[in-house]
Amino acid sequence: MTAATAVPARRGRPRRQDRDAPEQWGNPVTYFIALLFIAVCIAPVLYIVIGGFRTNSQITTSPSGLPHPWVTRNYLDVLESNRFWGEFANSVLVALASTVGIVVLGLMVSFVIARYDFKLKGAMYSLFAAGLMFPMVIAITPLYIVIKDLGLVDNLLGVIIPQIAFGLPTTVIILVPFLRAIPNEIEEAAAIDGTSRLGFFARMVIPLSLPGVVTVGILAFIGSWNNYVLPLYILNSQANYTLPLGVQAFSSQYSTDTAKVLAFTSLAMLPALIFFSIFEKRIVGGLTGAVKG
Repeated sequence: MTAATAVPARRGRPRRQDRDAPEQWGNPVTYFIALLFIAVCIAPVLYIVIGGFRTNSQITTSPSGLPHPWVTRNYLDVLESNRFWGEFANSVLVALASTVGIVVLGLMVSFVIARYDFKLKGAMYSLFAAGLMFPMVIAITPLYIVIKDLGLVDNLLGVIIPQIAFGLPTTVIILVPFLRAIPNEIEEAAAIDGTSRLGFFARMVIPLSLPGVVTVGILAFIGSWNNYVLPLYILNSQANYTLPLGVQAFSSQYSTDTAKVLAFTSLAMLPALIFFSIFEKRIVGGLTGAVKG
C-alpha cells in the first residue's frame, strides 16, 4: 500500500488555506449597478437634508452646491414652532393606534386561519390576499362617504380605522405562514398540561411568531406615518393635520422660502427613516421566515 492510499482523504472539511483565503469579489458590473441604484435613492434625500442648511440666495445661485456657510436657523425655526410638534404628535398617535390595531387584529385572524379547519377557510384567506390588489386610492370616494356617515370627518379616528382595515391583508399574508409552521405537538402538549386555547395563543403563539409580528408592526407604522391621501380627504382643520399634510400646507404657505420648506420636509421624514434603518434587518428576517413557512 502506498503512502497516498494509506491516509484517507478528508472530505467535507475545508482546508485551512481555504478558510484563510480572502473572499472573492463578484462581478464589478453588479456592484456598479447596485451603487447606481443606491445613489438614485439617496441623492434626493441628501439634497433635501442639506438644502435645509442653506439660504434661499445660496439655493438660487448654486442649486446643487454645498452650503457655504452652513445655516442652522431653518431647522431651529421649525423645531421651535408649535405647529411642527402638533402635527408630529398627531402622526405619532395615528401611527401607533393603527399599528396596534393592525397587529392585534391581524394576529388573531391569522391564528384562526392557520390553526383551525372550517368551511370557507380558503375563501377567507383568498379574500385577504385579494385585498393586496385593492389600494386605498381606488376606494377613497366611497370610503369618504362611509366616514362622513359615521361622523368621523376631521377626526383622527376617521384615519385610524380605515388604515387598520387596509393594513390587515398584508399582515395576514405574512403571519399565516409563521403560525402554520408551529408544530402541532406543541399545541397538543400544552392541551395535556391544561392550557386553554387562549392560553396557548398568549403563551406560545405570540412568542414563537414574534419575528413576523415585529415585521408587520414596522411595515404598519411606516405605512401609516407616510400616508397622505387618506388624511387629505378626511382631515380639514390644521390642528388635526399629520406631518405629510403639514408638509404640503407648509410648502404652500412658505412657497418663497425654499430653504425652510426643505428643513421642514427633512424633519418630517426623518423619524420614518430612522425607524426603518434601525429595524431593517427585522423586516428582512420576518419576510424570509414568512416565505420559508
